[in-house]
Parts: sequence; C-alpha cells; structure tokens
Amino acid sequence: MDELTALRALASELGVALQFRDGLKRPIAPSPETLLAVCRALGAPVTRVGDAFDGLRALQAYRAAEVLPPVLVAWEGRLLPVTPPVSGASEAWLHLAVGGTVPLVRSPRGLEAPGRLPWGYHELVLEHAGRHHVATVISAPVEAWRRPEARQSWGVGTQLAALRSRRSRHVGDLADLRATCAWVGRHGGDLVTVLPLLPTFNHEPPECSPYSPVSRLFWSELILDLGAAHRPAPAPAALDVRLADAEVRAALADVPLPPLEGLDEELVAYARFRGAQARLGRNWRDWPAPARAGQLGDGHVDPEELRFHVVAQLRAREQLHDLRTDLARDGMRVGLDLAVGVHPDGFDPWSRQHLFCDGMSVGAPPDQGFPSGQDWGFTPVLPRASRAEGHRYLAASIAHQASLAGVLRVDHIMALTRLYWIPHGMGLHEGTYVSYPVEELLAVLVLESHRHECEMVGENLGTVPPEIDEALPRHRIRGLYLAEFMAGDGLPVPPPTAAHVALIGSHDTPPLQGWLTGTDIGERVRHRLLAPSQEQAVREERAAAAATLATFLGTTADDGPALLGRLLDWLGRSPSPLVIPWVEDLWLEDEGVNLPGTRSSERPNWQRPMRRLLDDVFADDGISALLARLERARRAAPAPTT
Repeated sequence: MDELTALRALASELGVALQFRDGLKRPIAPSPETLLAVCRALGAPVTRVGDAFDGLRALQAYRAAEVLPPVLVAWEGRLLPVTPPVSGASEAWLHLAVGGTVPLVRSPRGLEAPGRLPWGYHELVLEHAGRHHVATVISAPVEAWRRPEARQSWGVGTQLAALRSRRSRHVGDLADLRATCAWVGRHGGDLVTVLPLLPTFNHEPPECSPYSPVSRLFWSELILDLGAAHRPAPAPAALDVRLADAEVRAALADVPLPPLEGLDEELVAYARFRGAQARLGRNWRDWPAPARAGQLGDGHVDPEELRFHVVAQLRAREQLHDLRTDLARDGMRVGLDLAVGVHPDGFDPWSRQHLFCDGMSVGAPPDQGFPSGQDWGFTPVLPRASRAEGHRYLAASIAHQASLAGVLRVDHIMALTRLYWIPHGMGLHEGTYVSYPVEELLAVLVLESHRHECEMVGENLGTVPPEIDEALPRHRIRGLYLAEFMAGDGLPVPPPTAAHVALIGSHDTPPLQGWLTGTDIGERVRHRLLAPSQEQAVREERAAAAATLATFLGTTADDGPALLGRLLDWLGRSPSPLVIPWVEDLWLEDEGVNLPGTRSSERPNWQRPMRRLLDDVFADDGISALLARLERARRAAPAPTT
C-alpha cells in the first residue's frame, strides 16, 4: 500500500467521501490536500501524506479496542442484544431516563434488555474486566409524531422581523405574529410559519441572517412584545436590528437581574458569554486564554450585558409559552425552522469547542445556481464528538424549537447524513463530503418530535442522498414541494403528494412574480453569481418554465393575478397535507428577502421590511378572496392519509 492509498483508506474509514458528483453532475475526486486537511480535522494524527499509515493503524487499533459503540438506537424501544467481549465475565445494565436501573439478562444472543424500553435517552453500562464502558441508548418510535388530521390544512409563511403594521417598531414582534395568526385563523387556516427566531448579532456590525444565529439554544431578544413600553417607529419603519435592539434595551432597562443561583446553568453561561463579547470583542478566539477556554472571570463580563440577556431570555420564554398555549386553544400553530448551523463566533461553538471543528466551513459544491460553490459561513459539528456525548447538543437544539412549534422544518435535512466541508484557505470547489450517523440523528429527531408533539418537515431540496429519500417516508417526516422547481421546460408539472408540504417558493427563491419576470436573474448577474454570457440562456429557460406552469394552469405567464389564484387552487386541491404560500406572494411582491450567495454588505438580505402594512393586508378584499379560494380548495382536497 503506497502513501496515497493509505490516505484514501484512512479517509474512507473516517467517513470522508473519496468521490462524489457535484451539482453540475460532474464526477469529483477530492485532492490529497483536501483529504489530508479533513482527516486531520476529524482527529487523525496526520500532518503530511506520509503520516497516513500511522493514522490508519491508530484508527484501526482504536476501533478494535472499542467494547461498545458510543450510541445505540432502540427503535420502538427494542434494544438489539449487546455482544460482550469473548473472554472474561461481563454484565450490563441500563440507567433509564425516567429513573431507575434495569439489568440486562444473558441469552444465547448476548446481553438483552428484558422488554421494550420507554422513549428517551438512556445510559447503558457494560462492566468487563473491571472497567465500565458506557453508551447512550436512544429509544424512539420509528415514525415521527403527527396530529390527527380532520382535513387538509393551510397557512402562510413569513419572516417575523419583516412584518409591519401601524403599531410596529423597527422589527416585527410577537404581537405582530399573534395578529397574523388571528387573521389566518379567521380565513380557515391553522398555521403561520416563520424563519428562525434565534438570536443574531445586532451591531458592530449587524449580521441579520436568521440562519447564522449566535446560538440554536436561545431566542432572539428582538421578538419581544414590549407591552406598555412599546413605541411605534416613525412610518415607514425600516427593518433595523440596531434600532430594534436599542428599543428592547430601553424597555428592559429597569428590570432587575434575578438571582443567578435559581436559573439554569446554560442560560447563565449564555448571558455571561454575551457579556464577555461586549467587553472582549465578538471573536472569542482572540480573547485571553482563560476566557477563550471557558473560564470567564467577573472582569471579563459586562454586568449590564449579562443582566440584559438574562432578563430578555426569561421574558421571551414566558411570552412564547403563552403564545403556544393561546394558539393551541384557538386551533392554531406556529411553524419554526431549525437552522442547520450557527455563527462561528457564537455561543455554541465557544461553549462546546470539543464539538465544533475549527478550520473548516460548511457549504455546497458547485451547482447550476452557484457554479463556484457556496460557503455558508459556519463550522461543522464533529461526528465522533457528537456521538461521544450521545448527540445531546442536537437534541437540545431540536427541543428548544419543538417546545414551541406545531411544525418544525429542518433546514437542509441532508445534513443528517452528510455535509460538505471546505478547509479554510481552499477554494469552494475543493471541499468534500463528510458522513454523519444518519440513523442515530434521525432517532433524535423522531424522539423529540414525540416528546413535544411537533410535526417534522425536512428541507430536501437540491441534491438529495438516497438515504434521505428512503428515510423520510419511513419515519413519516414530510418533504417539501416547491412549485417553482417543478415547472420544467415543456414537461408535465407533477403535483405534490401526501408526503410533501406544498409551497410556491421559499425564502431562498424569488417570490412568484419575481420568478415569472426573472427579477432574480438580473440580480444574480449584478452580484457576479451568474456570468453575463449565461444570462440570456437562463432567461429563456425561466420563460419556458413559467410558460409551462401557466399553460398547465390554463392562463399566461404575464397574468400574475390569474396564475396565482389558479396555482393556489391547484395546490389546495392536491393530496398535500399542508399548503403554505409566502405571505408576500398574496400581493405579487417581486423582490426576495434573500439572494443566496450574497452577503449583507453586498445586498440587504433579511433587511427588507414587508412593503404592505398588516393593517392594509388584513383589510384587502382581493387577498381575502385568495385565502377563501385556498380554503375552499383545501376542503375539496382528498382526505388526509395516515
């Protein structure tokens, strides 16, 4: 075996892809430099290709000495027999999540649990040769939770920060969300979905993307309903997170800090981290060594910042709990979005440095929309480190949102099986895929779905690995159907099925009117995401797709109102259990909230307020007629399937 063969063998053992097809269907074989960098990031002791022999032997020795895998899955509570080492006496027992200990019994097949396990995260201990070996057992149903469906339903999607009414300040808040939910409910819908409500960096400089949060474990302070302290912004109110942040701080300025001893440790750690950033700077990698390592002394932490974040988080928890309670009483739900990553300067990478892989970024290889590839700007979680802690961080991230949501959309659900890693300093096209323990991560997702009675939807757009295509129906996790993606040049338009949530487009695509007219194509050229030489061909392709969809619906692509109405009617009559138009499509907005591939310094992504006030939208007879049409279509749709 030569050095390069050894490196490839090491990479394969670590779950690093040796070949794949990019989004342009081209076969890709990652370079030795890429394989070496990724193997090193995954913990292999390699600094040059010649180290691969020793790295491979070390990994094989580690695997041979492993008595228990770090995670075991007990689908439907049935734990497969545990096989102890051949030599020496062994015994094992389970510490149950609900309390109590259950011994495993010996059988011809190994050590077995005496019956089905309750749902939860249990600890399996195997004693052998005087040593204890521990594994996490995830006991979960095979199928995700679903509410009993009386009929097919519908809702609308929006970005909460962009909502505007005559009462609004500089971002939409929970009062605006309540009003929107009530409006949808009056028309027969039962859901309002919003982009992630997680905290972001709001100044110096602000980073507004809800998909680049400070943490996946806490809420944005900007969403708070300020109650008596609320002051409407001058009209028209810009979407300005800096001003919104100042408004919240002013409203909470006199709220005292409760005793920290009575609060959960994670919240205190988060607030101290935000207080340290106020004093030491955003990039925690530049902090003094003790603070960087997690030891925050009082001199590192701004006490006012600590107080603000504790108070804001407690207020957010209270208001969101009340919101879910009130909406459930009225038969309404909120849909939330689980961001796939977190900002590299955020709390989660700092507080869990063993879990996150510095030196790597997550993104996507080149595809038709992004021929240079994409860097999504966050660091990946290390698969082995996640397994070692029983995937507790992922579970906590899901639980945080599922505790509020009736429906949770999992952003880029393909991340459960693989992520595209790009070594720092290399081109976007020079990365490769790293695999993740998909069965274990699906077990976490399904378990949290049941624990919080939250339906799960997977964002399965783009290049979808076969493992995900097979797993979603098996676990009753619905996928997404985007009408804009389904209108091929002259091809029949396939309808959404009972396995899909039906949308017109998403927050990453142009709204319907912009898609019909190609507004986004000109933007992509201006921002160098599309070569000028390709513009005409892309416009012709888009025009053909728009004509196909319009002809299928019995209208023309230049008649946006007629096409929108017929599209809502067609989607509404489909077997899809849930139809969710983007609220701005209801008045044929043509500018998207985000242009993927651009940064906020290049384009005001996530910073455009809704052009119409909620007060006017709620009173618009034309919009009411559209929602009534969708409601009638939903009542005429085939009965829900189980």
